[in-house]
Amino acid sequence: MPRPYQVSIMPLLSEPLLLWPTADSVRVVWFSEGRSRNHHVRAGRNLERQIPAVSRRLPHLGEDARSHVGDQRGQGELYKQIHRRDIHRHEAVVDGLVAGERLPYRVVGEVEGQHTTSDIYELAAAPAPGTPLRILLTSDHQILPMVAANLEKVAETVGRVDAVFFAGDLVNVPDRASEWFDDNRGNAFFACLQGRAHYPLGGRVWRGGEILQYAPIFPCIGNHEVMGVATGTEALNLSFARPHQAAIDLGFPETHLEAESFNSWSYEAIFCAAPYYAVSIGDVRLVSLYATRIWRSPEPGTRGKYCEHPEDLAYLSRWGHGEFIFEPLYAGSAQYAWLERELASVPFRKARWRVVMLHHPVHGLGGNIVPPYTDPHPHIERDGSGQVTAVRYSYPKAQDVLIRDLQPLLEAHGVQLVLFGHCHLWNRFTSGSTHYLETSNVGNTFGAYPPGRPRSPLPAGDDYQPTGDPNGLEPVVPTLAPLVDAEGRTQPYLASNEITAFSILESATGTVTSYRFDTRKPDNPVVAFDAFRLKAL
Repeated sequence: MPRPYQVSIMPLLSEPLLLWPTADSVRVVWFSEGRSRNHHVRAGRNLERQIPAVSRRLPHLGEDARSHVGDQRGQGELYKQIHRRDIHRHEAVVDGLVAGERLPYRVVGEVEGQHTTSDIYELAAAPAPGTPLRILLTSDHQILPMVAANLEKVAETVGRVDAVFFAGDLVNVPDRASEWFDDNRGNAFFACLQGRAHYPLGGRVWRGGEILQYAPIFPCIGNHEVMGVATGTEALNLSFARPHQAAIDLGFPETHLEAESFNSWSYEAIFCAAPYYAVSIGDVRLVSLYATRIWRSPEPGTRGKYCEHPEDLAYLSRWGHGEFIFEPLYAGSAQYAWLERELASVPFRKARWRVVMLHHPVHGLGGNIVPPYTDPHPHIERDGSGQVTAVRYSYPKAQDVLIRDLQPLLEAHGVQLVLFGHCHLWNRFTSGSTHYLETSNVGNTFGAYPPGRPRSPLPAGDDYQPTGDPNGLEPVVPTLAPLVDAEGRTQPYLASNEITAFSILESATGTVTSYRFDTRKPDNPVVAFDAFRLKAL
């Protein structure tokens, strides 16, 4: 049995990664801990260029009793309360690049008086239209068991990819530093995507893939990029579970609303990412939306999707307010108006392939697609003295923002692929010439609910469809090698804690191919189990 993963003694917390390429530049980003200076990038055929980095501390990152850090074997051995770490982000913009040319680079700096340098990798500007690209489609890594194996098989199967489209839920608790950098189980986010993982599974140790050193990542916000209200020195996961939508109603000033409601500060600081954005990469126009909500338990008697906890009824500040949406996307909202402008823009209309990415599923067989994607309607019951005796939430299906407002808009503007996550499975659907794909099965699946297998528990009523896609589409059976159940019936999904999946978009042909790998049989080959082509406009 391999030894447990040990945090590296090297002062760099990550290898360099690439972000936000333009026609003649790309950002190189890396992270360190402790006192540091003289950070820069060396780039060029002979590493002759030296580009200084801008460095800043990430103040919200820390550890708590549930962190897996250092040499500890379990949890709670190092930190009894939140401990903020002295983590710094370094960024250098390498400009003057020529489209189609790849240049060697490395990062260099001093941390705690120790000279440190990365390995040598390659960078490039944004590819021009007509450049054939292979783009990894993925989501929901969340420190899950199969991520390292999944990414190692990506590298083995398709070689270097040219970009990563990541549909949210990068880690589990976004302010917990070790989940990004040095979780001692060996499967931290950057470690897996940079070939530095060390995760035992299926009788071997998986290293992940060297991906982000060569290919830019384009993320979007999922519910696991959002932190809630923090009080004192309590555990990070408790803050994560406490986003609050009623800060305005409770009288907090506007300058404190994020601190007293919810925020995505760590995600924004790490990736320098806007909440929603659009970029062009080769023939692909990617539109990334902020479409997610807080996850609550469906179980009765909890601070849940459908009710408040009985012990919280007398205390408004303890209410969870159901599964409320973080950023509006209904017709007329600021994000929707921005999207309308983007869909009418020249870069979008001229793109050969039009991809929209969001975290919450539009169509799906998973459990997390219910209830309908709309803000909850509270129903407050009181006794004769006016005391609250129950708080229940309903979600009218006719008000589902993604179906009522988003889907018609995307399809009317010729979006060919809608990528999402959240349910930890693989399934896809078609509506006209638009394909809807979730490819997030990397472990800890919530299961699939085709006809005959009901979601539970659900409230009674037509708004809470127990089986199938609640929004009316039939799932597509994989075209190449679908899995079969015990009765020999083909399955239009993959929901497994042993078999992992990933998908690759090839821009030369508009083909999306999905692959699966059984981690219980590490010597078996990767299987291409589904492929489809986007319809060129």
